[in-house]
Amino acid sequence: MKKRLISILMVALACAFVFAACAPAAEAPSESASTEASTAPEASTEASTEASEPAASGDITVELVAKGFQHQFWQVVKEGAEAAGQELGVAINFQGPPSESDIQAQVDMLNSALSKNPSAICLAALDTGSVTSQLTDAAAAGIPVIGFDSGVPDAPEGQVKATAATDNAAAAGLAATEMMKDSAFAEKVKAATPDSPVRVAVLSQDATSTSVTQRTQGFIDTFKAAAEEIFPDQVAVEGHDLYKQDSAQTPAVIISVHIAPTTDAADLKNIGSAALQEENLIGVFCSNEGSVTGFLNATNDGADLDRENGTYKDLTVAGFDAGKTQKTAVRNGWFLGSVTQDPYQIGYQAVDLAVKAAKGETVADVDTGAKWYNASNIDDEDIAKLVYD
Repeated sequence: MKKRLISILMVALACAFVFAACAPAAEAPSESASTEASTAPEASTEASTEASEPAASGDITVELVAKGFQHQFWQVVKEGAEAAGQELGVAINFQGPPSESDIQAQVDMLNSALSKNPSAICLAALDTGSVTSQLTDAAAAGIPVIGFDSGVPDAPEGQVKATAATDNAAAAGLAATEMMKDSAFAEKVKAATPDSPVRVAVLSQDATSTSVTQRTQGFIDTFKAAAEEIFPDQVAVEGHDLYKQDSAQTPAVIISVHIAPTTDAADLKNIGSAALQEENLIGVFCSNEGSVTGFLNATNDGADLDRENGTYKDLTVAGFDAGKTQKTAVRNGWFLGSVTQDPYQIGYQAVDLAVKAAKGETVADVDTGAKWYNASNIDDEDIAKLVYD
């Protein structure tokens, strides 16, 4: 009996042991299981953070190589570029040679920019022929190049993705439009006859610079179209073979083009003096700061344009760009007004295009605009920052 009881107890204990071993682990998780459970929420939090943030642009770098640096125009371009960089969250580096005649200095800066392997480069070339190898290197490295201001004229197709610049023809056309809005000037145009045609002179510092030739042609086209609404087929262009246009009938209005043989101050003054000798001259358009300065030198620093006692007090003059002497002429009313580019937008839009190109987006040229300023608005906030000394 005793032996049988012992046997029963041993079987019972064996069954209990087997049951315990086969039952699932219940209450006390292992140390490793506890660690995995506690890290899961952290991983989930990181994933959530990444999903809520936009794609970062912070890794994009843009190198800008301008035609100059010290001139106030380029400082405003730089200001616009920096504003775009900050707004778009990208790093930019803006540099340019001391003057617009320092071609080699600009080439060295472009080489330095390329060595940094940036996301994009913005370039206002002083001489396209001097940077052809650099453009090729940029294309080979997959670095998009964006032109700004005058851009990179005649660059090989495809090597400059887009350009942020003034539409110079449209900007100069603005000067022609404003001149025709002036009632005194418009009346003189209307009073013209084939027997006594009136003349409007266009002064330009050269016939090769793309920006200057575009401005010259833009003014001619806009003014000619407006004058032909009054005198159909009676408006002629003379003075330079590049712009010459005969009229179908005897002209009542003549647009005379004067091009300086060099950018020397004496040559620019001479074309101003030549224009002033024209019979029935009623208006003058100066296509850039250099021609403005030359014309003012030809008019006793502008004093001969004084509206009260000046020798040419009845002459209507419009300029382009800015500069201290031109601003004085506008403030004094010697000029009807002038056209200014928007250097701030040139810098801003260049960076914007560069960022888009760096991201692989398709880009196209952008007109950065121009504004007309005169004695009444020259000190307005939106104009004052665009008209440099």
